[in-house]
Amino acid sequence: MAQNGLIIGKLTSAVTKSAVANASVFLSNASYGTASAEDGSFTLRGVKPGQYNLVVTVIGFEEYSKEVLVGSGPINMQIELTPKVMMMRQVTIISNADWKKNYEQFKKEFIGVNDNAKLCKVVNPRVLDLVYFRKKQTLEASSDEFLIVENAALGYRTKFLLNSFSSDGISHTIYYSGKALFEDLPGSEAQKKKWKAKREEAYYGSPQHFYRSLYRNKLASEGFVMYNYTREPNPNRPPEELVLRKLKQYREVNRDSALYWYNQQQVPKWWHENLIKPPLTSSNVVRSTPSEGIFAITFPAYLYVVYTKKHEEEQFRDIYRPLDMENFETSVITLNSKHYAIFDMNGIVVAESPLYEGTWSKAKLANMLPVDYEPGD
Repeated sequence: MAQNGLIIGKLTSAVTKSAVANASVFLSNASYGTASAEDGSFTLRGVKPGQYNLVVTVIGFEEYSKEVLVGSGPINMQIELTPKVMMMRQVTIISNADWKKNYEQFKKEFIGVNDNAKLCKVVNPRVLDLVYFRKKQTLEASSDEFLIVENAALGYRTKFLLNSFSSDGISHTIYYSGKALFEDLPGSEAQKKKWKAKREEAYYGSPQHFYRSLYRNKLASEGFVMYNYTREPNPNRPPEELVLRKLKQYREVNRDSALYWYNQQQVPKWWHENLIKPPLTSSNVVRSTPSEGIFAITFPAYLYVVYTKKHEEEQFRDIYRPLDMENFETSVITLNSKHYAIFDMNGIVVAESPLYEGTWSKAKLANMLPVDYEPGD
């Protein structure tokens, strides 16, 4: 591994050419951050090699972001910030009761409901704009300011710029985009020891652990087994949107009809499911790219990933499990329309993220680690 890198630079206004002070400068989803000095200069030291998204935010200017590939040599950046044009935003007025209801759903789906989530405190929840669309059964959220979450389970203070969040109650999918900065919480040596153990627990078996093992060709030794996986939609199952609409329609007025549609909801989503053996190797799915330290993952249909060093505690109705397979943590990866995903040597997907089902679908902010995290740190 190359030694840690250095990023230096200066911020100026694109219009006046004057220095921009007190701007937040950080590497998204990592633990490297600082503020610009009076002369606009900034320094990020000891950066672990890899690809990052460098972000600059400050009141009065448009957010700036740029992908940077950190190696052993220093990176010097001269950044011009564009003044923000102040525009009137569309305002949706909702009752305080509705906001609280939406906020509780947001917390469950963004932060989580596991033991770690119970130890997370949102410092400034009111920076969130929350809107629920009843017809689409979709909750949307965003924020112009950092959402600050203190995670007493992992020992991080996470500052999250939430550009967008959408929870679809029909397809049961959650999408969000944003940028995060991780800061260590202060604590005693005993607390730090507990945080270290909980961080390792969150890391092992995670997507980050998987992608790092993948490009290092260490899947087997790290506990991962992966297969090509095929499946077809069950033609005997009504569309999810229809099922949910009928359940809502009959829940209060017709018990027999409601029970019928509840049973329809229990019909398996997939049929003709098949794991194609033998297991795949890293060379079967990983491709190099023109950029150093950047890799692509590709496969024909779905990728079925088993982590053999942990057992799954939750029952996933739509996740196929052969009868002879032990109850290990299992995830299914579906690629986006490009049929590949790009990830870096930190084990982080750096473009459009795939869809995760099974164990990895449970990964929320409460279990999130910085991209520069290494077990043992």
